Amino acid sequence: MYKAIFIDWDNTIGDWTSSEIAAQQDLYSKYHLQEFFPSFSEWYTTYDEHNTELWERYGKSEIPKDFLQLDRFLFPLVQALGGEERWGHSPQLVALAEAMGEEFLALTNHYFSLLPDVKPLVETLSSHFPLTIVSNGFGSVQYYKIRRSGLEECFRHVVLSEEVGVQKPNPAIFDYAIEVNNQTRLQQGLEPLTKADVLMVGDSYTSDIQGAINAGIDQVWITPQADDRPATYKIESLKELLLILGI
Repeated sequence: MYKAIFIDWDNTIGDWTSSEIAAQQDLYSKYHLQEFFPSFSEWYTTYDEHNTELWERYGKSEIPKDFLQLDRFLFPLVQALGGEERWGHSPQLVALAEAMGEEFLALTNHYFSLLPDVKPLVETLSSHFPLTIVSNGFGSVQYYKIRRSGLEECFRHVVLSEEVGVQKPNPAIFDYAIEVNNQTRLQQGLEPLTKADVLMVGDSYTSDIQGAINAGIDQVWITPQADDRPATYKIESLKELLLILGI
C-alpha cells in the first residue's frame, strides 16, 4: 500500500525527553538555579511550558531558531527575577541564557539514547521501505544523534526544517521530502512517489500528524494516551507500525 515511510526523530526514534531532563538537571545544578527556583521540578515546568509554546511558534515560522534557543532560557530567568519591566533584556541575563542554551544542546547530545527496542524495528522497516527522517530539530544536534545511533545507514534521506526553510506542520517540508525521494527513484528507474504512496510516522500531533494532514499524506500517530483528534492510524508504540505495514 505504501512505498516510502517518513518518520520523525525526537521521541519517535530518539529518547529526547530523557536526554532533555538529564541535561536540564545538569544546568540546574551548575548554574545554581535553586537560587531562583526552589526545586528542579519548578524550574523544569516553567522552562518546558514556555519551550513548548516557542516550538509551536517556530513550527508556524513566527520566530527564528536563534530566538527560540535564547528565549527558552531567558524568559524563565527574567520571570523569576521579577519580570521584564524590572530586568528587561539585561546583558548579564542574556549572556547567561546564551551560555545555557549552547551547553544544553551539547548536553542533550551527551545524554542521547534511542527509545527502548527501537533499533531492530527501524532496521526491519528499512529492509522493506526507503525511510526518510523529517524533523524540525536543529541540524547540528540531529546529525550528531543520527550518526551516534548506529542507524544512519537505515535512512535514505534526512530532511530537516532548518535546511529546507520551513517547519512541520507546513506541508512544504513534506513536499520537499517527496521531491528528494523522487530524485533518487528517477535515478533508479522507478516511478515517482505520489502522496498516496507515503506514510508519515511521529509522536507530535501538532507537527507530525497535522503537518501530514496538511500535506495530504497518511499518518501514524504514536500516542500512549487516548485522544479524539483524527489520524489515519493511532498506535501506542513503534512496534505496532510493523503490524499496520504487514511486516
